[in-house]
Amino acid sequence: MSTIVETIKNDLLTAIENDKLVLPTLPEAALQVREIAESDDSSILDLVKVISTDTALSARLIRVCNSPLFRGSRAIENLNMAVSRLGMAYTSNLAMGLAMEQMFQATSDLIDTRLRSTWQTSTEVAGICHVLAQHYTKLKPDQATLAGLVHLIGILPVLRYVEDQDIQISGIMLDNVINEIHPILGCEILKKWDFPPELQQVPLEYSRFQREVPSADYADLVMVANLQLVMGSDHPLTEMDWTTISAFDRLGMDPEKDLNDEEDLNAQMAAAMALLQ
Repeated sequence: MSTIVETIKNDLLTAIENDKLVLPTLPEAALQVREIAESDDSSILDLVKVISTDTALSARLIRVCNSPLFRGSRAIENLNMAVSRLGMAYTSNLAMGLAMEQMFQATSDLIDTRLRSTWQTSTEVAGICHVLAQHYTKLKPDQATLAGLVHLIGILPVLRYVEDQDIQISGIMLDNVINEIHPILGCEILKKWDFPPELQQVPLEYSRFQREVPSADYADLVMVANLQLVMGSDHPLTEMDWTTISAFDRLGMDPEKDLNDEEDLNAQMAAAMALLQ
C-alpha cells in the first residue's frame, strides 16, 4: 500500500487512540432540537420555536408531512401542524438528519465531490431504510432513517484531514483509506454525539455481511438498503452470494428480490429519498 495511505491511516488512528482526533460536531440546530425533544418539560410549541429559526429546515419538514409517506386527509400548511403530525421524537430525528447536510461541503473540488457523493448515498440508503423498517420490522422508521444518514459519517474526518493538510492523493488511494477506517471513525463520532448504542454500532456493523444477531436491527436495515441500492449494477457487492447474508432472513426478505419491482414499495422508497435531498 502507498506510503501516503499508511500515513493518513496511522495519523488518524493514533489520534483516536490518544483522544486527540477533532471529530465533527452536530449543527447547533440539531443539538437544540434533540435537547428539547428529550426534555420531559418540553412541548411541541418549544420544538416549533427552535425549528422555526431555520427557514430551510422548517420548509423541508412541512414538505415531508405533505409527501406520500405521511400525507393525511388535511394538507399541512405550517410548522406547528407538521410537528404535531410527526410527533416530537420523529421530528427530532428527522431534523437532526436534515441539519447534517450542511456538514457535507468543502472548498476543494475533489473533497467537495466526495462529500456530496457521500451525502447522496446516505440519503438514498436512509430512504430505503425508512421503508424497510415500516414493512419488514418493528423498528422505528425515524431511527432507521437516521441510521442510514449517519452510516458513512466516518468519512468526514478522513476528507477533512486530507483537505486541511492539503494532501495530494488520487481517488483510488483516498478510497483505500476511507474504506479501511471510516467505520471506526463513524462509531467514535456517534458516541461523541451521544447517539443511542444501537445506532453507534451501525458504521461498524453494516458491512459485516456474515454477522449473526438474535433479531433484526438498524445495522441489518442499512446493510440490506446498501445492497438494494446496487442491485442490478456492476458494483462489486453484486458479485457476492447474497443468500448467505443472514440479515435478509432476519428481515424476512428474499435476497434475490428487487424491491424496485414492487410498485408500492418502489414509490415509497422514491418518496423517502426525495424528502432528504
